[in-house]
Amino acid sequence: MNENNCPNILIAEDVESNFLYLKAVLSKMNATIFWAKNGIEAIEICDRERSIDLVLMDLQMPEMNGYAATKILKSKYPELTIVAQTAFAMSDDREKALDAGCDDYLAKPIKSKDLLSMVSKFVKI
Repeated sequence: MNENNCPNILIAEDVESNFLYLKAVLSKMNATIFWAKNGIEAIEICDRERSIDLVLMDLQMPEMNGYAATKILKSKYPELTIVAQTAFAMSDDREKALDAGCDDYLAKPIKSKDLLSMVSKFVKI
């Protein structure tokens, strides 16, 4: 949490329209939002901003996908909450995301109430 007691949330998402939607929904929580366009940037931001409370991790991104980024982040920061989000919701995606270390999973398109409910589950406001 930042000094205003608002959550710090990293959105790892390569599609700008998806990022803007998630950011708009999370603005209802007065969250401080960070944006990574790939897994490499997600790791760099978490290394730099040690106060990230939750990561919304797109699983399909260029350069480094969300599975690989999650494994690295969880090895460095085991307490960091990571929620997978993907449009490619195959039956085994949830299991693969959880196996990679994600704490939970949201399938796109993400409904605003589902997103707020998921974030509230992990971040105390």
